[in-house]
Amino acid sequence: MKQTPPTPTALRVASLAQNADTPFHIRPALETLTRIAAELNLSGLRKLSFEGTITAQGAADWLLTGTLGATVIQPCAVTLDPVTTRIDVPVRRLFLRDFTEIDAPEAEMPEDDTVEPLTAWIDPGEIMIEALALHLPLYPRAPGAELGSLVVTEPGVTPMRDEDARPFAGLAALKDQLAGKDDTSDTD
Repeated sequence: MKQTPPTPTALRVASLAQNADTPFHIRPALETLTRIAAELNLSGLRKLSFEGTITAQGAADWLLTGTLGATVIQPCAVTLDPVTTRIDVPVRRLFLRDFTEIDAPEAEMPEDDTVEPLTAWIDPGEIMIEALALHLPLYPRAPGAELGSLVVTEPGVTPMRDEDARPFAGLAALKDQLAGKDDTSDTD
């Protein structure tokens, strides 16, 4: 009896070859790119591809390795102008049959965050979207975009500047000035 995959890119673990690599290559169609871009709050998504292999690891575990490539368009964090970024990253996931999940309110993150529990399906398409989301720039900036300074004060009061918030910078300048005077007084 053949089960229906949860998504078109999902691979049934029971059908994977134990003694050979199972290659995959995903290049989503335009309507899928549009859906992924909307899901990830992107202005645009081009040239998304994910290719690699799934390999048996021992008797019951599986290793997915691949390369994610994408061109994303996001609004600049400063100016909101479109910023285009190219992402090319390796992706690795190890699926363990005997995966034990820590169910504690204050558990620490495991050192290896590429390990996942093995289920009946391995979905490279789902992993592609997750890897893309993890590698998006958090604060993309257009070339030359800089944050300005915000100065807020009551009317009639001199606004405080960044330099005013660094009192020791003035002391350092005074110390340098005094050191310069001391050097000239030794020449008498």
